[in-house]
Amino acid sequence: MSIESVRKQFSEEKLGLEVLELKESTATVELAAKAIGVEPGQIAKTMAFGLKDKDILIVSKGDAKVDNRKYKDCFSTKAKMLNVDEVLEITGHPVGGVCPFGLKNPLEVYLDVSLKQYDYVYPAAGSPHAAVKVTLDKLEEITNGEWIDVCK
Repeated sequence: MSIESVRKQFSEEKLGLEVLELKESTATVELAAKAIGVEPGQIAKTMAFGLKDKDILIVSKGDAKVDNRKYKDCFSTKAKMLNVDEVLEITGHPVGGVCPFGLKNPLEVYLDVSLKQYDYVYPAAGSPHAAVKVTLDKLEEITNGEWIDVCK
């Protein structure tokens, strides 16, 4: 169902984006980079966090790590990633396929500035065997994402 929700959003919004389905797993940054043939940084990983009053998604370059100090400065709380079951329940996507598209529930999306070194990136597309090539401008537009600096 998850990959279908991504395709549905792309179709309904006439985004002109194609879901790339791969035989190889794209469930981790390393596997996705190898399957697509790009460097790990170009894989846009989507992470789900719980704040006091809401859940959010942060999309960063694949080889970036969340900097706890920057996160706390940005959100005024410690970073708390959601667990596997919470991620599936909130996003509708399984871990390994989590993306900011075709979401089960509306979520605020934050785009880390670490992505800005690339012209385009490859987020997952709702499945551990799917991705989509998207420019940063298009990613920002589709997700209504806010640029932040929380990674190192």
